[in-house]
Amino acid sequence: MQSTPPPESERSRLEATLAARGFGAPQTPLILGHRGAPRLAPENTLASLSRALELGLDGVEYDLQGSASGEPVLLHDDTLERTTDGHGPAESASLAELSSLDAGSWFSKAFAGEPLPLLEEALALDASARGGAPLHMIELKRADLVPAVARALAELPRPLPVRIASFHREVCVEAEALGLPSMLLGLRANEADRAFVRRERLAAYGVAAFGWRTPAGAADWPCERWAWTVDQPADLLEACRRPLFGFNTNEPLRALSVRALCHHAPADQGPYPLEVPELELEPGAPGNASGGQWAGRWDFAAAVRNPFAFEVEVELSFRSGRGAFEIQAPATRARLAPGERTQFALRLSGGSWSPGGDPLLLVDYVPRKLAGAPFERLVLDAPLDRVRCLRLREDTQRLLLLEESPGQAPASILVRRRGGELLARIEQDGGLVDARLWLHLDGSTHGGQGHSARLALPADWANRPGGVRFSAALEGRERLGPRRVWRRFAGGLPADLLSGVPGRLLPG
Repeated sequence: MQSTPPPESERSRLEATLAARGFGAPQTPLILGHRGAPRLAPENTLASLSRALELGLDGVEYDLQGSASGEPVLLHDDTLERTTDGHGPAESASLAELSSLDAGSWFSKAFAGEPLPLLEEALALDASARGGAPLHMIELKRADLVPAVARALAELPRPLPVRIASFHREVCVEAEALGLPSMLLGLRANEADRAFVRRERLAAYGVAAFGWRTPAGAADWPCERWAWTVDQPADLLEACRRPLFGFNTNEPLRALSVRALCHHAPADQGPYPLEVPELELEPGAPGNASGGQWAGRWDFAAAVRNPFAFEVEVELSFRSGRGAFEIQAPATRARLAPGERTQFALRLSGGSWSPGGDPLLLVDYVPRKLAGAPFERLVLDAPLDRVRCLRLREDTQRLLLLEESPGQAPASILVRRRGGELLARIEQDGGLVDARLWLHLDGSTHGGQGHSARLALPADWANRPGGVRFSAALEGRERLGPRRVWRRFAGGLPADLLSGVPGRLLPG
C-alpha cells in the first residue's frame, strides 16, 4: 500500500514547516519515527508510518505481534484493547479477524477504519519523497516471528536497510543466525550487555534516552549505538552531540530541529537554548481554571539563548495542546548577539480534564544578516509539562485521583515509605469494576495485577535534583461499559504516548 500524497496546499505548509525545522541538514545521527508519528496519527498504522516519512525522517520504528497462524502484524501490545476495537490476546485471533479491526478510532474520528497493517505493507511504503530507502527498526517480542520477518525481507524487489530490535537476547541471536542485523535493547548500558553484543557480534545496541549515562556507556562498544524514545529537548541535544548512530522519537519535528541546531552551531556546548520550567499543579488549589482538574495558573520565565555565531532575531509563540489555555506575555521578541541570553515573563492559565497534550512554547530564530548564515530561520520548541508531585513520608498518605470527567466517584490510593520501599494499595476504586493498581517509578511501569504493590525505591531517590519520575493510577471497567478506563494521580499512565509526563517523587 502506497502513501497518498497530500493536497498541494497541505504540501506547501509541510514544506514551510520542514524548512523551519532544519530539513536538509546532514543525516547524522539517523532519526526514526517511534511507531511512526504517534502524536499525529495512530501508532503502528500505515498512516502513522507514512506521516513520519513525509516529515523527512530517516526511517521508522514499529512493533510486530503474530496472529494465531503466525503472520506478523503491526501492534505493540500483546492484547488488542488499547489501540483497536478488538479484545483479547492478538495471538489468539486469526489474520482475518485482525485485519477487520479498527486501529484508528481510539486516536481520532479522522482515522476511523484505519486497519492493522501487515508487515509486507509496512515494508512497501513509498519513501521516494525523501530520496532513498528508509531504515526500518522492527521490534520483536518473540523469537518465533524472526523467520517470517526474514521471508518478507527476502521477497522484496530491492534490499531494505533494517535492524531487528528486541529486549530478548534469543530474538537477536535468531535474527543474526538468519543474516539479519539485530539490535539488543536495554534500559541502561551495562557490562553484561556489552559482553553479549561483542560475543554475538550484534549490529547494534539501544538504550533509553538516559541510558548511555553509565560507566559502561562511556566504554568502547563494538557496534552501532542507538537510543529509543528520545523526546525531551535536553535528551535530544545529548543524543545529537554524543553522537549516536541513531535514535527513535515521538517528537519528529523537535528532533529534526535539534539535529539542525547541532549542525549549525557545532561549537556550542551550552544547554538547550529554550529553557522552561515544569509547571507543578495541585488539583483543587485556588486559581485553577474551570473545565477540568488538570488545570491551573502559572507565572514563570522562559529563557532564550542564541547558540549561533551570528546575531539573530528571536520571537516566542505558543501552541495549545489538549485543553483550553490562555497565555500572556509583555514581550515576545528580542535581538540577541552570539551567546547572549534573555528571559521572557509569561503567565499561562487553563488546562484539561486529563493529563496529556501539554502545550508548547516555540522560539523562531531568524539570522539578522543572511550573508554567511547557513539558514533563513530555525524553530525550536519546548513542552510546558504539567506535573504533580508526591512528597513521600513514612506515614500513610492518601493520593486523591483526578476526576477525569464530571461527576466521577471519588478514587484514591494509599502510599507510604518503609525503608527503601514504596508501598501502595487501593483505598477507593471510584466505582470501577475489577480495579487494578498501576505505578510508574523512575522510567518503569509496574502493576496491573491486583489491589496493592511494593516497589524498591532507587538508592539515590532522595538525593536526585528534581526527584524521581512517579505516577499512580487505577485501571478498571465502568459498570455500564465494556472497555477499561483509567483514573490517575498524574501523567505517565497508561504507558502510552498520549498520557503526558509522569509526576515527581520527592522526599517528604
